[in-house]
Amino acid sequence: MTPTEMDLSTKDRRGYRGNNPFSALSSSWGRLHGDERAALALNVLLLGDRQSGRSSVGNALIGGQEFQTGGCVSGVSVTTECRLLSGTFRSFFRRKGAESDLTLRVVDTPPLPRPPALGQSVRELCPEGVHVLALVVRADLPYRNTHLEECAQTLFGPEWRHHSLLVLTHADHLREAGLQPSLYLTQATDSLRALADTVGGGVSFLDNSSDWPVIRGRALRDGLLRLSAANRHSALTVQTGRRTGQEVSL
Repeated sequence: MTPTEMDLSTKDRRGYRGNNPFSALSSSWGRLHGDERAALALNVLLLGDRQSGRSSVGNALIGGQEFQTGGCVSGVSVTTECRLLSGTFRSFFRRKGAESDLTLRVVDTPPLPRPPALGQSVRELCPEGVHVLALVVRADLPYRNTHLEECAQTLFGPEWRHHSLLVLTHADHLREAGLQPSLYLTQATDSLRALADTVGGGVSFLDNSSDWPVIRGRALRDGLLRLSAANRHSALTVQTGRRTGQEVSL
């Protein structure tokens, strides 16, 4: 599988302001369009089963509707090859008293089990490595022990856990059923609770009923940035399954 679509739709989006805990420095930092304001670029890889909502998570992260969403047609997923899109959020957080921009480069992937040549596609689209791995699971369907952990382990080795967060989509169905997200995991399957305990970034819920991806994805972007900062914005590479060593001591 060769990633034939490498659309890089960079958009200026206004983020929130305020105190921020994201002060780690790495080579992911730079300057945006010659601006004096610092910019942080993070690569995010989406993994999930068919109809898990990967593309919806991608749209929420970039704050747009560019990733194609929809159900399977004759058992064929809408996403058939890796696709890279990005979104830039201006003044998303503050670092050392200065406003900083955030650019998320999000790679959507075909559904699991692991497509052929996925590792090659990820290397081509993210030569700097993957900063955050988003594991996407539907909250409104019973979770069965799928290929998520196996795929992540194959791509990146055991370090994938430190760079991963679990995203539960269709959380609006929980609300309709009168179930609070805070109680959901207490009633989930053992395998889902185990996965939630394994990932370093914890669990985020995505409401698929919202028509405003910029707002819908705000909490998810916050969690993603917090996780990357905890890893000093280091990245995983497919070749070695180790961090790239781009972290800088504070």
